[in-house]
Amino acid sequence: MAYAITMPQLSDTMEEGRILKWFKEEGDEVEAGEIIAEIESDKADIEFEVYRTGVLHKILVPEGEVAPVGVAIAIAGIQGEDISELLAELAAAPKVAVAVEAPAPPAPPPPEVAPEEEVKAEPTKVAEEVVAPMAEVAPTDGRLKVSPVARRLAAEMGLDLATVQGTGPGGRIIKRDVDAAHLAPATEAPPVAAPSPPPAEARPAEPFDEVPMTGMRKTIAQRLVESKAPVPHFYVTSEVEMGQALDAKASLARLRGVKVTVTDLLVKACGLALVKHPEVNSSYQGDVIRRYRAAHIGVVVSTEEGLVIPVVRETNEKALTQIAVETADLAARGRQRKLRPEEYSGATFTISNLGMYGVDQFSAVIAPPEGAILAVGTIKERPVVHDGRVSVGQVMSLTLACDHRIIDGTAAAAFMDELKELLEHPVSLLL
Repeated sequence: MAYAITMPQLSDTMEEGRILKWFKEEGDEVEAGEIIAEIESDKADIEFEVYRTGVLHKILVPEGEVAPVGVAIAIAGIQGEDISELLAELAAAPKVAVAVEAPAPPAPPPPEVAPEEEVKAEPTKVAEEVVAPMAEVAPTDGRLKVSPVARRLAAEMGLDLATVQGTGPGGRIIKRDVDAAHLAPATEAPPVAAPSPPPAEARPAEPFDEVPMTGMRKTIAQRLVESKAPVPHFYVTSEVEMGQALDAKASLARLRGVKVTVTDLLVKACGLALVKHPEVNSSYQGDVIRRYRAAHIGVVVSTEEGLVIPVVRETNEKALTQIAVETADLAARGRQRKLRPEEYSGATFTISNLGMYGVDQFSAVIAPPEGAILAVGTIKERPVVHDGRVSVGQVMSLTLACDHRIIDGTAAAAFMDELKELLEHPVSLLL
């Protein structure tokens, strides 16, 4: 029996996905567990596999197009079966942008249209673009009639819709009109209905560039609003003398051949401190506070499109060298958008390190539902006092942001004191 393959939710924040590539074509046989597509989520590019053996009857969302989570992207089933009934059901379902290929009911013959002007149903066009009433007339109030698909495409191309002649019902501008206008020679005269734009060389350059929001950046924007607005943040800052920690880091590289970063030292130290202070290793759950027994630490990694947070699990139990290897691997694959969903979800605490960019100190925004995040500044030479003597020390600033609904100031201070002790006397980090 034919069934719909829907857009999966590949992360807890994913609302829509983009089809990057189909590895199968319509009519191909597929095996259960076989990868059929690569999908761009808000955090990574994931290879998507099917869970049933059968035939890929129809691809509903082509490469490069976006579909909401839960919307049908393809139809699969048994060889030779009729899928017209399922197509009709999908077209009638809410939020499903599927053009139905079932026979239409009898209707009065439409006005004659030249062959090149025929509107062909495409899987990703919404129904209103394909079956809008032919009797619709163009607006007379000066406003343009543009389909959502055409408007988004024109924005991506930087195309002025006022220069595009609409060929859809009632003069509506649809996707093919935007494509045609974009591909037209620069010397081609604009449509009669639109005013002639001045020559390109005479137009003043815009004083800005517009960059489309990627799926990752949209999710970052939404999550920050969800965190900063309702979560009552408070901040605790401490300075740590990192001289001995840096010596230990250099010794590991020399004796064990493992490159350990300052972030790796922080991941290990935070793991040990969190299990001793579970109030900080917690999350707000409405009627209850969830305190975690293990420290799963997210490490913020910057990519060209935004931030991704891979998770190093059970850092309180792992050796520093193992943490260093895992963190380097996760960060590299995070920049390539090759993380699996389980590798960027489930953190109980997050570290954001901007020290490598020369930032002295900053405050980070909590990633809900976590209860805290640690912001790490650069290491600088500063005067420090040891046994009444002033010397030059390697000092780093740490700022802990806490959710005041579940963490009190005394708990945050105790955690920071423990973290400072571990970093300034790093023997326990090496065991």
